[in-house]
Amino acid sequence: MARAHATTFPSVLSIQSHVVHGYVGNKSAVFPLQLLGVEVDAINSVQFSNHTGYASFTGTKMSDSELWALFEGLEKNGLAKYTHLLTGYIGSAAVLEIVTKIVKQLKANNADFLYVCDPVLGDNGKLYVPPELVARFRTDVIPVADVVVPNQFEIEQLTEGGPIESVETAFERMAQLHAMGPQTVLVSSLDQHLCPEGEMLLLGSHKGGAPEDTYTFTVQFPRIKDFYFTGTGDLLAALFLAWLHKHPKKPHKAAEIAVATVQAVIARTRDACVAVGGEAGPRSRELRLIQSKRDIENPDTSCVSVKCRPHL
Repeated sequence: MARAHATTFPSVLSIQSHVVHGYVGNKSAVFPLQLLGVEVDAINSVQFSNHTGYASFTGTKMSDSELWALFEGLEKNGLAKYTHLLTGYIGSAAVLEIVTKIVKQLKANNADFLYVCDPVLGDNGKLYVPPELVARFRTDVIPVADVVVPNQFEIEQLTEGGPIESVETAFERMAQLHAMGPQTVLVSSLDQHLCPEGEMLLLGSHKGGAPEDTYTFTVQFPRIKDFYFTGTGDLLAALFLAWLHKHPKKPHKAAEIAVATVQAVIARTRDACVAVGGEAGPRSRELRLIQSKRDIENPDTSCVSVKCRPHL
């Protein structure tokens, strides 16, 4: 499977949501990628005033024809030579079909191209997208992705077997995703009852060309209690892409650095919330991304631990 190499200057086409105020989708992804030396061209699948966790929002959604027209413009001018594609929220089956068409063209343009898919379907037992999109992800998108970064709810939707009730079951579901096509699978978060007390777990699985490159891993890190922040999954996927480019044979290392960075951003955001009187509302809980510039550029991984094991 094609893989972008660390010696290549990275360039990313990022197709996901955009908000005027706040940090989700491309607003969470572009700035960190740029800080880490990645060129980013962004296409906004939706353009909203703010994220949907506020009392109201306004804006528009991109159509399939609009997305294809933008990509055709890039292609006609010889600009669609990206090393990576990053996708997040895609709200319709028609737009998703164009995304898969774009993936195939980018793979044809660059033998070392890598597609990182954050399959934004929902969280906490609730779908954010029309139910028919789940099947389209399974049949059309996951098979052409190189890296997939679902949360627990999303991997439960994409695989067979119902709710995940143990870490081992989660790894079995990740094997199902591997069988669909992706080389690397990252489950960005597990439900609290599956994690050690006061901790959280991220799970990873990688199937490389050699036995020593085929393994699973866990990243354990402290739970930041009593706060819920939006945009953290978008941020994690972008950071994992950037650090995987730097460590293409060590996805566990890329995950470790990405998680540590997200933890630093969350901690800074939590402290800012506390300073204004606690979890006052969605505006106070917007990620302090700009204020975390140094954390993104020079992450401290001392707060996380990584364990690797060969695939059974």
